Amino acid sequence: MRQIVLDTETTGLNPRTGDRIIEIGCVELIDRRLTGNNYHQYINPERDSEDGALAVHGLTTEFLSDKPKFIQIAAELREYIAGAEVIIHNAPFDLGFLDAEFKRLDREIFSNEIAGVIDTLVQAKEMYPGKRNSLDALCDRYGISNAHRTLHGALLDSELLAEVYLAMTRGQNSFSIDFGDGDESLGEDGVRLPLAPLGEIFVRLANTEELADHEVVLASLDKEVRGVCIWHKAEVEVVLN
Repeated sequence: MRQIVLDTETTGLNPRTGDRIIEIGCVELIDRRLTGNNYHQYINPERDSEDGALAVHGLTTEFLSDKPKFIQIAAELREYIAGAEVIIHNAPFDLGFLDAEFKRLDREIFSNEIAGVIDTLVQAKEMYPGKRNSLDALCDRYGISNAHRTLHGALLDSELLAEVYLAMTRGQNSFSIDFGDGDESLGEDGVRLPLAPLGEIFVRLANTEELADHEVVLASLDKEVRGVCIWHKAEVEVVLN
C-alpha cells in the first residue's frame, strides 16, 4: 500500500478569500515503511502572508519571490501523489487549499486524484477524547522528539506526522486466522475429509536485540499511559505467581 503523509503552509487561513499555498511537504510510506522518496516544494503565492501566518511559518515574501508558482509544480505534484492514500492532520484545511489551487488552473481537483484520506486529527480525537491532539501534543504523547521544530515547516511536520501515524496505528486489529469458507476440507462426494495431524511446532525465542527493541516499545507505552502498561503488569503478575 502506498501512502503519502502531507502538510502545507499557507499565507492565511481561508482559500476563499485569496490565501494561497506557500509550501508543500510529502513523505512516502509503502507498506508502512518510510521510503525516502519525499516531495518538498516552496511556492511563490504572488501575495504577502498574513501576520499571524508569518509568525507560524516564518516564510517571508522576499524568500518566496524567486520560488516557482503553483502552476509550475502542479503537474509534478499530481504525478507524485496520484493513486496514493493521503494522511493529513486536519485534512479539510490542507485539502481545501489544494483543491482551490487546482481549481484556479481549471484542472481536476486534488481530492479526486487520490485513493482516500486518513485524518490523524479525527483519529486522535477518537482515541484521546477531551485531550490536546495537536501535532506537538501527539509527539509528546508518543515520545517523538520535536525539539527542532521552532517554526512550522511542511516537510518537517510531515516527517513528524509519519512517525505519529505509525505509532498510533502500530497495533493489530485482530489475532484471528481466516480459514475461509471451509469448502477445501470437503471431498468429491461432499463428505468432510479428516484433518491431517499438525506438524511439529517450532518455538523461536526472541534474541537479545529483539528483546531490547521490545522494551523500548513497552517503555513508550508506559509513558503514554503515565504509569505501567498492561504488558509490564502482566510480567509482574507472572513473576509473583
